[in-house]
Amino acid sequence: MTYGNGNRGDQGDTARDRAREAAVEAVVEAALGKLDLDTKARLLSGQDMWSLPAIPEIGLRSIVMSDGPIGVRGVRWSADDPSVALPSPTALAATWDPELARRAGRLLAQEARRKGVHVLLAPTVNLHRSPLGGRHFEAYSEDPYLTGAIGTGYVQGVQSGGVATTVKHFVANDAETDRFTVNNVVGERALRELYLAPFEAIVTGARPWGIMTAYNTVNGTSMTEHRHLVHGVLRGSWGFDGFNVSDWLAARSTVGAVKGGLDVAMPGPTTVYGPALAAAVRAGEADESEVDAAVRNVLRLAARVGALDGAEPAVTRPPEPVDGTALAREIARRSFVLVRNRGVLPLRSGAEVALIGAAARDARILGGGSATVFPARVASPLDGLTAALPEGALTYAVGADPSDELAYADQGFELRAVCRNAAGDVIGERSLPTGQVQWLGSDLPDGVSHDALHSVEITGTFTPRESGEHSFGTRGLGGFTLRVDDTVVYDGTQEMGAESDPFEAFFGAPRERATVRLTAGEPVPVSLRHPVELPFEMPMPAVVFGLLHLGPRRDPDELIAEAVDAAREADVAVVVVATTETVESEGFDRTDLRLPGRQDDLVRAVAAANPNTVVVVNSGSPVELPWRDDVAAVLLSWFPGQEGGDALADVLLGTEEPGGRLPTTWGALADAPVTRVTPQDGQLAYSEGVFIGYRAWERSGATPAYPFGHGLGYTDWTYESVDVTATTGTTGTTGVTGPAATATATVTATVRVRNTGPRPGREVVQLYLSPAEPDADRPARWLAAFASVIAAPGETVEARLELPRRAFETWDETAHAWTLRDGGYHLTAGRSLTDARVTTRLELKP
Repeated sequence: MTYGNGNRGDQGDTARDRAREAAVEAVVEAALGKLDLDTKARLLSGQDMWSLPAIPEIGLRSIVMSDGPIGVRGVRWSADDPSVALPSPTALAATWDPELARRAGRLLAQEARRKGVHVLLAPTVNLHRSPLGGRHFEAYSEDPYLTGAIGTGYVQGVQSGGVATTVKHFVANDAETDRFTVNNVVGERALRELYLAPFEAIVTGARPWGIMTAYNTVNGTSMTEHRHLVHGVLRGSWGFDGFNVSDWLAARSTVGAVKGGLDVAMPGPTTVYGPALAAAVRAGEADESEVDAAVRNVLRLAARVGALDGAEPAVTRPPEPVDGTALAREIARRSFVLVRNRGVLPLRSGAEVALIGAAARDARILGGGSATVFPARVASPLDGLTAALPEGALTYAVGADPSDELAYADQGFELRAVCRNAAGDVIGERSLPTGQVQWLGSDLPDGVSHDALHSVEITGTFTPRESGEHSFGTRGLGGFTLRVDDTVVYDGTQEMGAESDPFEAFFGAPRERATVRLTAGEPVPVSLRHPVELPFEMPMPAVVFGLLHLGPRRDPDELIAEAVDAAREADVAVVVVATTETVESEGFDRTDLRLPGRQDDLVRAVAAANPNTVVVVNSGSPVELPWRDDVAAVLLSWFPGQEGGDALADVLLGTEEPGGRLPTTWGALADAPVTRVTPQDGQLAYSEGVFIGYRAWERSGATPAYPFGHGLGYTDWTYESVDVTATTGTTGTTGVTGPAATATATVTATVRVRNTGPRPGREVVQLYLSPAEPDADRPARWLAAFASVIAAPGETVEARLELPRRAFETWDETAHAWTLRDGGYHLTAGRSLTDARVTTRLELKP
């Protein structure tokens, strides 16, 4: 198996494709020749938050971009414009299935076309360098090979639907702390072997139409100005011919950006390009040829997505429609990783189940920040199990809430946003499914302009589902008047705080404003009025604020006691624990790996009351599980997307098998070998070199809770043999000797596995390479290939995997080139990094 030769759909190297590309280039050149300097400079600058300007005189329509990666939000940040919400990228990577990633991409292309979006701002292929990275749920893995494989499938799928991808964030944006200003100091070898490797795999294997350059600096140069990495590596060595767009607000220098190879500066209308770029050319500070090169890339993008007259789009007939609900459910159950099972799963027929945990009722389906989308429906674990189990078989208890912090008004609220001018007249309205207003750029209710808008009022009713003291609050900057049950409970102003991240400062910290005693089932009117006055200059107009709510705070010990009582009366207790948006989100890193609140105490108490306790971990990246040896089963559900609850019922009841394997190591923070994410004096040194993730764990000698690649199913597997074939025709056998392959040989491994369990199953066959002679400058072993097989009970199947040449190469910092490392290798096939089943020896000769 390789990740460089996948199905490219309409992007392949056929004669027709080459002819079409030549014709497209001719149209692009003709269009470019008709543009003057000012128009070209304007084209490279966002016209608003999400789009580039149209130029009708050359037949160019506006190109619209949208955040991903789990859905397509479109140009509106609102639950009133719903999107399919797939499981998180860590979940997608946990499937170890590039073809499933390709199918996910096709669905997202379908969603993008439905919303009029040409460019999806995804996938994120930065690495899990440290478990403290706050945005790791949005990236795939700690391993560059697995990341490249999943990312390649994803890009191929999206672009097969005629929608562009922008692989991000190029490069070394592996943490959030001081992300706008940090200088990441990365050795050349680590940069090539780890952080650039997924980008290279995707560029060479899927030909993405876009790349997004990151906020951070690498080795002293801002990524939006990094000529060596953009022109020398990305475009030069790898042959990338797409467009290069900045992360939002990342571009800081007009001349530095255009000379560094940045094509588009977003968002607009105020950027370092536009009039500033035209002025720089006229002043002799930049060459018009550099502007032309950027415009050429944008026009090529427009041609590919069908936005340039006279050019045949890259995809003239999109793939067949995809059932988004069914695919979201399939990906979720295929991603769930069963890391422990003492025979309790799947649940036996007729079992009485106590479902416990706030996250079982109010599921966290996705991570926070720009990855946010708003699905039309969400199936929580409570929803899924209620529908799947017989009436009376399920009881529910909150147990412990992972958060005592306010969140945007949601459950029980019916809201709308009312816009008024300075005279107080209503000039527009929009329904508001949650208490969040986030109108960026031109995204305003019909009939409303920023010039006329003076205030926005969130107004409606709230019907509590619990009696008691309800807390209300605000998020945003400026003035607020909050009313609950026709009473003003707060009237004041929120000033800007000391948040280091500009986006966090802009959104403002959540603030509790009042508590009001309410009765369950009795609706009350609520409203939050906000004068629209930005306290500082923004590159685009924006209205951002929100109404927050938190239900009655009950005594945690009392809640845990109720959960214990429910668990004691049931055959099985299923406890759902979770992180919160204050733990995993964009804009900040984590300070620890603990579950928030009293959730660890809850699990211990329930496990003591019922030996058949199953814990479902609802998080996007690793958390510590100090009670893992005290429970019967642990199932990792990641952020499972909108169908997560139904998928969970499928897996717990045995209708489907948990299909996931760990894409990153899970362990205690105290044992983690790489933990530094906070810069010192503006710099973050990647001093660990090529040793991150499992490479670093093995080097340190520490034992994680669960190793890379680990995951259990509902059947058993026996690995019978691994045979290696080189182009010499010599075949190796299981054991310590094997074929002699030359440097130009194609090395193929065939692994035979047998399903020795009682039911059909899927197995992820993983191949790891290790030097026969230990080598201090290389990891003890590394992932070289993988494949999935399916077999019935008693059936033997073969997985045939090609080992890429890169698996045997390292980067030579003296020669500045890849070097094939000949000599002896052990090739091990197994169920995880540490669960080796069969091994052969391979001699690589120069």
